[in-house]
Amino acid sequence: MLENTDPEILKINKAEEKRQLETISLIASENYVSPAVREASSSVFTNKYSEGYPDARYYPGNKNVDEIEKLAQKRALELFNLDGSDWAVNVQPYSGSPANFAVYTALLDTRDKALGMALPAGGHLTHGHKVSDSGKYFNFIQYGITDNGVIDYEEVERLAQEHKPKLIVCGTSAYSQILDFARFSTIAKRIDALLMVDMAHIAGLIAGGVHPSPFGYCDIVTTTTHKTLRGPRGAMIFSKGEELSKKIDKAVFPGLQGGPHNQTTLALAVALKEASTPEFKNYAEQITKNAKLLAQELKDKGYDIVSGGTQNHMFLVDMTNKGLSGGESEILLEQNGITANRNTIPNDTRKPMDPSGIRIGTPAVTTRGMKEDEMKIIAGFIDKTLKGEDVCKEVKELALKFPPPGF
Repeated sequence: MLENTDPEILKINKAEEKRQLETISLIASENYVSPAVREASSSVFTNKYSEGYPDARYYPGNKNVDEIEKLAQKRALELFNLDGSDWAVNVQPYSGSPANFAVYTALLDTRDKALGMALPAGGHLTHGHKVSDSGKYFNFIQYGITDNGVIDYEEVERLAQEHKPKLIVCGTSAYSQILDFARFSTIAKRIDALLMVDMAHIAGLIAGGVHPSPFGYCDIVTTTTHKTLRGPRGAMIFSKGEELSKKIDKAVFPGLQGGPHNQTTLALAVALKEASTPEFKNYAEQITKNAKLLAQELKDKGYDIVSGGTQNHMFLVDMTNKGLSGGESEILLEQNGITANRNTIPNDTRKPMDPSGIRIGTPAVTTRGMKEDEMKIIAGFIDKTLKGEDVCKEVKELALKFPPPGF
């Protein structure tokens, strides 16, 4: 159809498909959805307008929309072993950043204090960084990490006792260790604060049983639906208790959004079903195996791995001892068919647009079926590339042996 309607767009789309097929993505937040999720994402539900919630819409003709939204909610609760009488889930947020902002607008006013992880330590922009609206409109205090590269829980407790925040945010964007939800919960309870967990990066690992679950310890959980969960680009907000869920629902709609993207809800329901299978659990386990081995291989080649290694799907590499910046490393890798993004490292002395580190993750390559042997090969590619060698041909040959689903 595009061939006749818009050949210019078709050409670009085919070029992107070729790029994804022939290159290796090590971007920790990227993944490939299944053919079924892609099919659902382009369904006729994209035609329907559905402001409101199931059984309470502002437009007629939403019987089927209600059904898919309820099904997505049911599958989300079941995937994370949650009792629907205690927990509710909103599946309408357009992405992770609006989901986090919805929680803040639901629970905080501009005078209220909140505690979030600093961006240079591995947190996310929406955890109160000053360039984000979360840091502009709300009174966030930032915590960091120790010299060993792990969260400084003593600092979290000290700041909590000093500032008495109404909300504590536990979540990361570039952190390679297991999160101690129990300790965050203890700190929050001591000051009568609400605990929010942003599990965007690790949702698939939690669903697959290779990372502890936050749900026994917190009040609110936000997550994107792609990354390790391998669904469409969207988000969910889980909340405990009717009072919180009502506030959050109102913050999402009509507070921040209009009609939900129904085709995304449909695709999310498919992805949640896929994530409940034994095959997905095997996938989650392989992600962590691949990440640990890739980090160790690079460490053995003289690369400085922040915090010494990884216990999840990602890790940071400090390129300082190699005489390269993160930006230079990113460019060299992309020129050789490997994508891994530049990233700030703890106590970075360089500017954020060209920091000292790169972030490496294994969700996408694991989806393609790559395992330990391929991680050793990829570590060699990275090393050769950053030493100035050309490995484009070898990278393409490996990528073509492991096509993404549906390619």
